[in-house]
Amino acid sequence: MNTDIEDDWLYTISSKRKLIDFNFNEFWQYKDLLFLFVKRDIITLYKQTILGPLWYLLQPLFTSLIFTLIFNNLADIPTGEGVPNFLFNLAGITSWNYFKDCLVGTSETFKKNEKIFGKVYFPRVIMPMSVVVSNLLKFGIQIGVFIGFYVYFVWFTSKSYNVSPNFDLVFSPVLVLLMALLGLGLGMIISSMTTKYRDLTFLVQFGVQLLMYGSAVMYPMSYFKEKLPTYYWLIEWNPIAIIVEAFRTMVFGTGELNSFKLIYAAISSCFIFLIGLVIFNKTEKSFIDTI
Repeated sequence: MNTDIEDDWLYTISSKRKLIDFNFNEFWQYKDLLFLFVKRDIITLYKQTILGPLWYLLQPLFTSLIFTLIFNNLADIPTGEGVPNFLFNLAGITSWNYFKDCLVGTSETFKKNEKIFGKVYFPRVIMPMSVVVSNLLKFGIQIGVFIGFYVYFVWFTSKSYNVSPNFDLVFSPVLVLLMALLGLGLGMIISSMTTKYRDLTFLVQFGVQLLMYGSAVMYPMSYFKEKLPTYYWLIEWNPIAIIVEAFRTMVFGTGELNSFKLIYAAISSCFIFLIGLVIFNKTEKSFIDTI
């Protein structure tokens, strides 16, 4: 009798699982919930704001303008021969923002969704994944703005500047994927740790700002190597710095892509994502008792 009843279950929900136990078939079964969370994030983010999605445009534009005035005009940091300062900063900010949004958005997964997690079951990893997917819309809008300014500088100011896309630009979606994996992995690690150490919540924003200055967002890596060769290794082996530099090299056609460093960045991003997934998977079993 009991055997017949057990055979009728579609699957069993239990906290007693292996450390590395990823049920990808279950993730696929909840794909509709994933898109529902994505829709929720997009609609509710600027629901009661005046400018709404225009904030997607204003933030990178004003940040790039400030970077241009302070770092390029005041501090006289070069951006490369023939590369417009504003466009250089906009490229760095656009690529950095997607990574930052994925990291910050997923770093509070358990804290922000503790009430939902405590009432209904679904694969918890769907929540941080929805953040990464919803941020693609914001990233797409900002890429559109960048393309608009890029076309302006290339077509209407071609005599003043010398920029042209590299053929390697066709591989730019791979860079986006690496940024998503890196941000998602780090975010899941931080989110898992904040269930016990709430202080990390206050350190995330501050830490992300420091990380931006160490990720070659507002300066080329070659300039850092020239000025601070002793500490260059901090930038040279920073995966997100490699990705940002590679994106600018693809769109401006200046410099050379280092295949070895890109492979290193890809391996690092995948490794951090897998580590974050393992830690997240372990934490979700008992986080409701500690949060």
